[in-house]
Formats: sequence, structure tokens, C-alpha cells
Amino acid sequence: MGAQVRVYRRRIRSVRATAKITRAFELIAASRMVKAQQRVAASTPYAEAITRAVSAVASQSTIEHPLTSKHEEATRVAVLLVTSDRGLAGAYSSNVLKEGESLTAFLRQNGFEVLPYIVGRKGLAYYRFRDREIAGEWSGFSESPSYLNAKDVADTLISAFNTPTDEGGVDEIHVIYTQFVSMLTQTPVIRRILPLEVEETTDEPAGGPLPAYEFEPNAEGVLDALLPRYVEARVYNALLQGAASELAARRRACKSATDNAEELIKTYTRLANAARQADITQEISEIVGGADALAATGSE
Repeated sequence: MGAQVRVYRRRIRSVRATAKITRAFELIAASRMVKAQQRVAASTPYAEAITRAVSAVASQSTIEHPLTSKHEEATRVAVLLVTSDRGLAGAYSSNVLKEGESLTAFLRQNGFEVLPYIVGRKGLAYYRFRDREIAGEWSGFSESPSYLNAKDVADTLISAFNTPTDEGGVDEIHVIYTQFVSMLTQTPVIRRILPLEVEETTDEPAGGPLPAYEFEPNAEGVLDALLPRYVEARVYNALLQGAASELAARRRACKSATDNAEELIKTYTRLANAARQADITQEISEIVGGADALAATGSE
């Protein structure tokens, strides 16, 4: 067997081994997608409902609550980035990090100091490689976050928001995550979750008019109870959206890698067959040439 044929066959074995790995990741992601979609579908109505409830309480009362009031002369902003713990997910994490870079540049141009809070090992690796400050970090649950994980993140953000800026606190909190639209579409989203934006408008809110509440014991007590739950619900929904988007991106990326590997195997197989045929042709030519030479010598 020729050396070129051995090279092609070695490459075919290597590509087949890679294809087995990507195929396995594709099947795992596909099997987990159903549960991830169900969790997103279950959490989104709750997050929207509690947002409407908090908006109704905030808009129908005149109290100044710490979580709904803008800080005077805001200077420090927290940015929560939701990335993945593992690779093989295409541009899922890089899209979030790209949006984070854009938001950070915009905020710094406006005189804000930006404190990054990172979820996921990919985001942590990105910031550590560039030797950047990380205000808070969490990892190990990007594919299957629990409410306790979201509560841990939310408690840290609320604590930073309630701390004066001269003591290391922040004036605003933004979250960047990937919204799951469909198996083929996932969109990076930037949202400010604190302080709440209360706008005066005559337009009807999305989902219909806000409900009218009677506050017991008072509006401030209701906001004290609701706002932490609101932040937890928004963070939890962002983590679930990110988990579903990560699995969809991994399934799509691994399927594409498997398809490319199969095409590469076909290409290498054709090249190996061509090289083998060339070796056989050369051997036959040498045999025929040798036989002709012997025949010519014998006739002399």
C-alpha cells in the first residue's frame, strides 16, 4: 500500500472519531431540548405576570422605593452576562460577549464604571484571559439552572444595588442573555432590570390594562415583598432562556459538524481510491515494462 493511501486512511479514521463525538453531543442536546423548552414555557408567563404586578404597584403608588428610584448622579453599572459552561455551541457565548462589549463601551462613553457579573465558564475564561476584573461569578449550571441558582445571582445583584456606590455598590443592573425564539433562532437580548422604569403614558400596556390593586398593609410593604421576587424571576427566566438557546445552538452546531465530517470522509475516500488506483496502475506498468525488457533480452 502506498504512503499516500495510508495518510488518507489515517485521516478518515480521525474524522470518523470526531464525527462520533459531534453526533453524540447532537443527540444529547436534542434529548434535553424538550425539557428546556418546557421550563422556558412554564417560567415566562410567571415572569411576565410578576413584572405586570410590580409595574401596577409602582405606577399606582407615590412612594419612593429603593429598587424603583434612580440613584442621583449614577456612576457604577452592573452587567450580568449569561454564557455557557461548555463549548460546541457555535457562536452562542461569543454573541453574548459581543453584546456585552458593545454595552460596556457605550456605558463607559457616558461616564459609567462597569462591573461585570458572569454566569458560565466561557464568559469567565474570556474575561480572565484578558485579565479583566470580575465582580461576581457563577458556573456549573448553564444547561440546567435551578431557582436556587437564580436566587443566588439575584441576591448578589440586589445587595450590590442596595449598597452605596462609595462602598462598592452599583446604581443600575443590566442583564445580557440569549432569548430562545425557536430551534433555529436565538437572539441576544439586553435588559435593564434595576431600577424599574416607570413611564407615564396613555398607551395601553402589552397584555392589556394593568390591574388595580388594594395594598395591604401598604404599597411599600407590597413592593418590599414583590421586588426581590421580581428580580429572581427575571434572572431565572434569563437563565432558562439561555439554557434552551445553548442546547439549540449546540444541536445545530454539532449537526453541522457531523454533516461536514461525513462530506470530508467521502472526499478522503475518493482521494484514497484514486491514490490506490494510481499505485496499482504504476505497479502494472512496472510489471509490463519488466516483462517487455525480459522478452527483448531473450530474443537477442
